[in-house]
Amino acid sequence: MNRFEYVVVSIDGDYAHLQRTDQPSHELKLVARALLPPEIMEGTKLLYEWMQYTIIE
Repeated sequence: MNRFEYVVVSIDGDYAHLQRTDQPSHELKLVARALLPPEIMEGTKLLYEWMQYTIIE
């Protein structure tokens, strides 16, 4: 299964813009905040694995 790390670049209402850490030149990924942990804020590091996002400490 794919495993990716992201950083929350910005939050825009009900959506967050995520940047992959291993491919910073790619465009941002727009994700509904309902799919993300509720305590995210700009700069939060996330792990995407098994179709779930979790915060990386």
